[in-house]
Amino acid sequence: MTGTAYVGPAGQRRAVFAVDEDAALAALEKAWADDGHHAFSADHGTWSAIGSAGQVLTGSTPDELDRNIRAHWRALQG
Repeated sequence: MTGTAYVGPAGQRRAVFAVDEDAALAALEKAWADDGHHAFSADHGTWSAIGSAGQVLTGSTPDELDRNIRAHWRALQG
């Protein structure tokens, strides 16, 4: 399934299911930066976050990365 949607007044097109990387990275940083995760990035389909202890968590989508961060956080809580 593919499609396009209009984005902005300039008529730029983006695939309907394409992720706005800047918005997703900002949301991840807002949600997790206070809990020790820093350096969020999206590179060639891999989303990642680096924790303050140097651990690297990854996911293939922003949602998967968020789930992995949550699981890691829960594991640290005991």
